[in-house]
Amino acid sequence: MEIVQLGSETLRQKSETVTEITEGVKKLVSDMFSVMIAANGVGLAAPQVGVLKRLFIVRVDDGIRRTFINPQILETSEETEPSEEGCLSIRGVWYTITRPKRVKIQALDENGKPFTLDAEGPLGRAIQHENDHLNGILYIDYADADFRQKTIEQFQRRAARREEKLAIKKAKSARIAAKNANKEGR
Repeated sequence: MEIVQLGSETLRQKSETVTEITEGVKKLVSDMFSVMIAANGVGLAAPQVGVLKRLFIVRVDDGIRRTFINPQILETSEETEPSEEGCLSIRGVWYTITRPKRVKIQALDENGKPFTLDAEGPLGRAIQHENDHLNGILYIDYADADFRQKTIEQFQRRAARREEKLAIKKAKSARIAAKNANKEGR
């Protein structure tokens, strides 16, 4: 399981409702926690691992693992606060985003049990950030146009370099295979 990066179409699509909490969904949640923790993240949405399902996970400063399946934000505070945000799908890029200070959300946990949660601080911010992913919205969409465009261009260049390195690696492997085949043919 890999975290997709800015430029992936998956990040811009709206996720589908989870219709049943299956063993596959539970495994997805478990795998997502492993990937998120390994990447030093505090939240991860299913679209970030290429799965267009309405599901995200969060583990902030309190260390509690929280799963949100088919979440619905019921209300947000009128009071807002700015804070710097980053994203595992936009590695190494941070920007100060203003969001509602508090959020009330309803969802199912990984066992299908419904719950409602009032959150603020890092947890409230992470919930809003990850919930946005389920609707194809990225935190850079709240940033000024210049920052957003520069970030998109930066990730396009990164993707082009990755493709170039992959092509070189494939060509080298093909040359080695051909050389080995030639030796065996003698």
